[in-house]
Amino acid sequence: MSQEIELKLALPPKALAALRRHPLVAGAARQGSAKTLDNTYFDTPDLRLQARKIALRTRRQGRIELQTVKCAAESTAGLTSRPEWEQPFSGSFDFSAVDAPKVRKLLVRHASALVPVFSTRFRRETRLYAPDDKVRILMMIDTGEVVAGDQRAPISELELELVAGEPLDLLLLACRLAADNPLMPSDISKAERGYALHLGTRHEPARAEPSAISADESPLAAFRALAYSCLRQWQANAVGATEDGAPEFIHQLRVALRRLRTLLSLFAPLLPPEFVEHWRARLGENARTFAEARDLDVLYDEILAPVATDEAGHSGSEADSVIALAERIRTECERARSESLHALDPAAQGRLMIGLTAALHALPDGGANAGLALTDFAVRELERLRKKVRRRHAAAADRSRTHLHALRIALKRLRYAIEFFAPLLPAKPARRYLATLVRAQDALGFVHDVDVARVRLAHYAGDDAPLRAAAAFVCGWHGPGYARLGRRALRDVARLLREDAPWATHG
Repeated sequence: MSQEIELKLALPPKALAALRRHPLVAGAARQGSAKTLDNTYFDTPDLRLQARKIALRTRRQGRIELQTVKCAAESTAGLTSRPEWEQPFSGSFDFSAVDAPKVRKLLVRHASALVPVFSTRFRRETRLYAPDDKVRILMMIDTGEVVAGDQRAPISELELELVAGEPLDLLLLACRLAADNPLMPSDISKAERGYALHLGTRHEPARAEPSAISADESPLAAFRALAYSCLRQWQANAVGATEDGAPEFIHQLRVALRRLRTLLSLFAPLLPPEFVEHWRARLGENARTFAEARDLDVLYDEILAPVATDEAGHSGSEADSVIALAERIRTECERARSESLHALDPAAQGRLMIGLTAALHALPDGGANAGLALTDFAVRELERLRKKVRRRHAAAADRSRTHLHALRIALKRLRYAIEFFAPLLPAKPARRYLATLVRAQDALGFVHDVDVARVRLAHYAGDDAPLRAAAAFVCGWHGPGYARLGRRALRDVARLLREDAPWATHG
């Protein structure tokens, strides 16, 4: 078995010529002439291999034919590490060289049922980047297509495969290439693309992954693992938004960026201050690019639409004015979405993702807190955030907009921290505590949305008297819910602050 470490980067076909002219590519030694690779992927009719995240393919390259088995990859921002078994193919499958017993057993069991599912055909240009005697990286430019029945999808990728050196060497090379080329990290293999084409599945907005850290990890290792998880969510939604345009992709992209910024603050005591300051600023600036579109979607969907569709809640003239105001906001939503998608420059997003991944790999181990146990660190930080919630809750007794908003932000940061550290906490108490916290945060989120709506609706109504009346009516319509949810949120938080926290037994 070999361990393949590679970095896959997607780029538009029109950018290939510029990539080939890049000094780092043009100056790398050619590894033979370009080759056309024909690949056929096999599975059972009910896709048993895909269910176990195993890919089986045959590859024809000229007169040579190979059989390859690949297993599930660990992949972040395009950097992939996966076990792989490759051997000559003589017309029938031979799995004797697969030295992972469970994988070999599954393949042998289903060997008689294997059928072709999809294929890829692409032209591969290979160069060797060797800046010194310690680093050797294959640079492979693949252009072609994935074919599943009558369905086809283009292939336009740069793969960097580590031959000698460290994963950081791959990332540093990618940073230099991405500075001048529109490269987007891609965690989706050609096999995954083929299965999606075969099944007719589309991208779905990616939500936050459950935390998978463990108590025996160092705090720095846990930070990296959690940051990579946020990166995967960011990357998947950036790709999805580019290809689909649905508002939920932008929302989940912003969630990923918020979680990353919270993570940086949470682990700040263990990290270089300049690293935290630099990346919090850059991620915050990136998130603000998409803020207006999301805010307007909330304004329309959560604030205006319920009133516009409540036929019993207003008179005919009021209804007409509310509908007219809703139409104006809907037009603004469409404008803001269009601008957000235009601002979603894959090249800019790619540079940020690659740069952050490289910076995470380059973080120094050790430091003043090198011996600190992860659970001890988690308890300390969770308690610090809980104390901040307590202070914000006391201040919010006046029900002012500013103090309720500050409490909501404090709850959100505590929520993310609990989700990050969840594997270290007793499961049932943590779930109960988190459920109440989320309910309070959501209630305060609605309160905040109504507060923002008052300002935004007045702005969009302008000097139009019927629209200004409609804006006042909409906010008044939400008044009872606004008051009820605000009171409930404060009660929920008060109860959480009276109870023992799920991490109290670790203190």
